[in-house]
Amino acid sequence: MSFTIYPAIDIRGGKCVRLFQGDYEQETVYGESPLDVAKQWVEQGATWLHLVDLDGAKQGTPAHIDLICTIAREAGVPVQVGGGIRTQQDVSAYLDGGVSRVILGTAAIENRPFAEAVLARYGKQIAIGLDCRDGLVATRGWLTTTDVKAEQLAVELAQLGAETFIYTDISRDGTLTGPNIEAIRSLAQSSGKQVIASGGVSTVEDLRALARYTDEGVGGAIVGKALYTGAVKLAEALRLTGEGM
Repeated sequence: MSFTIYPAIDIRGGKCVRLFQGDYEQETVYGESPLDVAKQWVEQGATWLHLVDLDGAKQGTPAHIDLICTIAREAGVPVQVGGGIRTQQDVSAYLDGGVSRVILGTAAIENRPFAEAVLARYGKQIAIGLDCRDGLVATRGWLTTTDVKAEQLAVELAQLGAETFIYTDISRDGTLTGPNIEAIRSLAQSSGKQVIASGGVSTVEDLRALARYTDEGVGGAIVGKALYTGAVKLAEALRLTGEGM
């Protein structure tokens, strides 16, 4: 397994934005055109992109399928997307439109038969997003915290065919305070599957620290605010974690 850096493009109102700890009231706009932003990251060496439909996550149904599929077709690298994906029609629309991997969050928790059916049909094209507060999974655009433990859910879904998990520590998202490495390693160990880290990456050293555990199943990291503020330079990060070599 190699370590992959996923530049994050969060879409709200058709623009590229970042939220602070998932708070829709604390938004910073980083680009009027998410497609242009995507192309910029690819030009700098990105081999994957991570897209989030924030409007979709909040309302429970995708809001930007056409825009996201356009990015997937034109960016030139594989794209994974999450946010409001609750039906097989949503999944099919994205995968048929050029998206390489669809992320299930709320639906994987609240509708297990759906998750099971989608995993059986699409396999590795599905990732499970585990967005957590204090080890408990949050749903509906992080607005609701459940009593489901992330590791327990990961083990159950791995048995149903899940191969990739995306772990987000909500308390660290957008804060530049560093990723929750121990939780990420623990999730990879308990599930036996690839885990992509999300939330809190603030320096290239954070990425190097995560990349040390590639052999344990830590397959990459999603980086948002640190790239947009310049705290992390993508080309340097790719080189130092081995991806750009």
